Amino acid sequence: MIRIVTDSTCDLPEAEVARHRIHVVPIIIAFGTESYREGVTIDPPTFYRRIEEEGVLPTTSQPSPGDFAEAYRALAAEGADTILSLHVTGKLSGTCRSAEMAAEMVKDLVRVHVFDSLAGSAALGYMALEAARMAEKGADAATILSRLEAIRRRVHFLLTLQDLRFAQMSGRVGRLQGALASLLNVKPIIYLEDGLLDVAERVRTRKRAVDRMIEMMKERVGTSLPVRLAVVHAEAPEEAQMLLERALQTFNAQESFLEDLAISLAVHFGPGTLGLIAYSI
Repeated sequence: MIRIVTDSTCDLPEAEVARHRIHVVPIIIAFGTESYREGVTIDPPTFYRRIEEEGVLPTTSQPSPGDFAEAYRALAAEGADTILSLHVTGKLSGTCRSAEMAAEMVKDLVRVHVFDSLAGSAALGYMALEAARMAEKGADAATILSRLEAIRRRVHFLLTLQDLRFAQMSGRVGRLQGALASLLNVKPIIYLEDGLLDVAERVRTRKRAVDRMIEMMKERVGTSLPVRLAVVHAEAPEEAQMLLERALQTFNAQESFLEDLAISLAVHFGPGTLGLIAYSI
């Protein structure tokens, strides 16, 4: 039996996580000396309230190898003989490395294949969902991993930020920091490529940023080919709903969802962030 493991940067509706028995290992969120497990001991309202009240950003860290090994052992005890462990881009997080270390720790108990999504959020969510569906239909690990590699090559992820302070303060967004440091009253459009983030364009208004995200996604996936798409947001539900409605009118979406951006990602981008994710099926 194959089971799917991911981490809490994975944005996917909770109903799908439960329906397909996807096991989520939480990222660690730390306010000073206080540490919390994302989605377990801290929720988004508490997270945003503390940032507002304290005026400082928390830090994030990957689950430990022991956290992953515990999850793998538990799934093995439930009958899993193979685990596919799918995670946030290893170019911006040590999560994959922790999972690889854990896989070595449990190799005599269960086979674990660690897969670097080179992405996160709903891009990782769709990978986990497709992997779980394929496993349920009897696909073997090699076939599933091949499909995940195909999605990884085709997935497109665009973001626009409302408040640049978070990205400027974050230590986890790599080359974005320098690109954003000189911007003032500009709404950047950020894209994910090969596991790294970069600024694609700088526009003056929020409306223009949303318009350009739609246009840029059209350039990437077209409007006629069937796609799966998602919209994610950080504390911007109304704007996110409008973006989703526009996307559904524009693209040939065979499946879609709207989801909160994981707080372990939102800490680097800030409230008001909107994201559009799509890939051709």
